[in-house]
Parts: sequence; C-alpha cells; structure tokens
Amino acid sequence: MNVFLMYRDRDFDAKQNLPAQEQTLTQDLELHTLFNAMAAGDQLVFDIARTALLCGVRDPETIRYRQAILKDCLKNASLVREMYQISIESVTNKQRDWLSIFRISPASILSSTVAMLQMFVELLKKLRRIANEHAEQFESEGFATFFAMIKKELDDNYFATIQTHLRSLKFRDGVLLSAKLGAGNEGAHYILRKPHDKKRHWFQRIRAKQSSVYKFSLHPRDDHGARVLSELQNIGINLVANAVAQSAEHIDNFFTMLRIELAFYIGCLNLYEQLVQLGQPICFPQPVDSNARQHLAQGLYDVCLALTMRRSVVGNVIHADRKDVVIITGANQGGKSTFLRSIGVAQLMMQCGMFAPAESFCANICEGLFTHYKRQEDATMTSGKLDEELHRMNGIVDMVTSHSLILFNESLMLRSRFETNDRILPSGEGLGVGS
Repeated sequence: MNVFLMYRDRDFDAKQNLPAQEQTLTQDLELHTLFNAMAAGDQLVFDIARTALLCGVRDPETIRYRQAILKDCLKNASLVREMYQISIESVTNKQRDWLSIFRISPASILSSTVAMLQMFVELLKKLRRIANEHAEQFESEGFATFFAMIKKELDDNYFATIQTHLRSLKFRDGVLLSAKLGAGNEGAHYILRKPHDKKRHWFQRIRAKQSSVYKFSLHPRDDHGARVLSELQNIGINLVANAVAQSAEHIDNFFTMLRIELAFYIGCLNLYEQLVQLGQPICFPQPVDSNARQHLAQGLYDVCLALTMRRSVVGNVIHADRKDVVIITGANQGGKSTFLRSIGVAQLMMQCGMFAPAESFCANICEGLFTHYKRQEDATMTSGKLDEELHRMNGIVDMVTSHSLILFNESLMLRSRFETNDRILPSGEGLGVGS
C-alpha cells in the first residue's frame, strides 16, 4: 500500500539532506516563526515542514499536484485531521503496548505481532470507512488515487481473510507440527501444519480415517520437558513468526508514511487557520519553468512578520517579468528587508506546494535560493567585517547556478570608502589605491 500524497510515484523522503545554506536561510528569512506556526506544538509537523520548505521541488507539475491535494485539505480539514490522528494512534499504540515484538523468542514475536496486526486492522477499518463515506468530497488526483487504493485493497474479503488468519495464529488448541528423523535420530524438517477442521459434522469426523498416534504427557513439574517442547514449538513456528512480523512491518510502514505525508498538510492547515484569523490573504501561486523569468505578485506580504505581530500587515506589488536583476531602494526603516523576506519566503512556499502569502503570485522555479544579509559586529571575529562578508559571498558563488535566486540585503556596507579601497585594491600588487 502506497500513500503518494507528496509525489505521484514515490514516497516523501523525510530524512533527505537539507541544502547547505539552510541555516543562513532560516536566520535571514526568520523561518523558525513559520515552522513553529505550522507545527502548533507537533514536533513531526515541524520537522516535515522544515524539510519540505527548505528542500522544495523543481518540477511545476509536482507543485500543482500538491496544490490540488492542499485545496482538498482546506475543504475537508476535519477529515484530514481525523486521518492524521489515525496514523498517530498506530504509532502511540505500538510504542505503548507492542514493543515486545522485538523479543527473541519466535513464540513471543508471533504473539506480539498478532496483537499488533489486530490493532492495525481496526485502524484500517477506520480509514476504509472514511474512503467509503467521503471519497467523493475530494477532487485531487492524489486523494482520488489514495482512496481508490484503500477501497480496492481493504475490501470486506481482505478483512474476513485476515481475521481468520489472526484467529488461527493464536493457536488456542495448541500447535500442530510435523517432523522427520534426521541424522542421529534427531528431529528435522519441522513444518507447522494447519489445525484440524473442527467445523466438520460429527459424523464426518467419526468416519474420517484415523492415523496411528503415539503420544505422551508431561508431568506438571517436568520443567525440563516443558522447556524442550517449547523449543520444538519455536522451531516449528519460526518461519510463520517471521512472515507475520513482515506483514505487520508492511502495514506499520504504511501508517508511518501516511503520518509523515499528512504532517505536511496538517502544517499547512495550521498556518492557514492562523492567517485567516489575522485577516491575511492567501493564494495558490502559478509556478512556471525556470527559463521563463517571471515574477509577478499582488499584495505580497511577509508572513513571518504577520505571525510575529499577530495582526494584518501591508502587502506589496511586484512586476519583474524578464528581469535578471532588481534593485530595491528606499529610506532606512522603510521596509526593504521585510520586502526581501516576503519574496524569499513566498518562493519557498510555492516550491514546496503550499499557498503563497499574497493576493496573487507567479514566479519561475529557481534551482536554489540564497540570502546574503548584513550581520551585526562581532567582537570575537579574528578578521574584519568585509572578510566575513566576502567569505559568505564566496560560499554562495560556489553553489549558485544560472537559475538561482539570490537576495542581497545591504551586502558589503562598509564603514568608509578607505576600508573598501584598502581591502579590495591593496597597494603593492600593481593595482594602485583607488579613491
């Protein structure tokens, strides 16, 4: 069973490496404010939101695929939250009651795994109920595929079959094994056999051919004999225990991935609800190919500023189609840094499939987002401020491509022109001293 709510054809990698500039982006764009708003106290949502935003995707089709799913989530928020709670329940129940699955004994593994599977079955029934009753309310390709899979693979026959197997695997009437004599008259080729069918009519059981049986009984105090029989039982059920454990792991992985991928959309729902309370607009941006060089926005605002101030903030307008370089000027404290942050955050939100903090937003895909913001003076620095800024600039140059987006905020703002001349045009190297 596959979830596929982040990609059409593969799972979301929650452990993928973050970009090298993730710390700088988080600091300059104040992304922790955004992550915390999305998480609402849920650490998994925080981690998934952070990974999804910072890694992003470069395929407009994948972005639109996620946007369609997110639109369904906004229309059916309570159902999406219910499915997320089902996935959480699978994890918490397993951690609380079935950690014994990691025991060494095949009998204990089988017993714990059967109990875990029974728990999973009840949760799968809840998912199927949602699919049967509410699938028509979802319009996106992702949810349509997901619910179709649930209906197909989790039908009545599936649940009837698995319940029959789970009852049999409890071995309430003992374990039936067959074996052969091996070298040195030791037991070999132990095979777990299907229990006798007790549903046959009593007349059929009487007429059935009876094979000769040799049996013995253990004394209640024969601890050694009981231990030997227990070892024989473990040999017989070992393969079955492993197979059942693999089945439980398969369902467990499904719930784990469901929780991970829904966590992204839960974060989007949390953020959306807060922005609605603040009266801030949102839109679903239009991503275009990286070669298009489009950048249009209406009412674009800094979502982190709105979340921090807990009130509506003023948006801005961008018309920067077919522009490679844009210079923003204005008075001190006029909002230039805030405007730059709004551009960077909106780009990250668009490229992970979220809505954008604007009335409308259209931009080309970028192959990397970089920021170079001024830093406060640090008395512990072993070199000058210009050296520090050039060092960070050099790191960006090593990673930047022709389709990257770089946000410079008062970069190389030095205290005097003499410091610039002395650093960039040092004497004694044939360049002279500029003025």
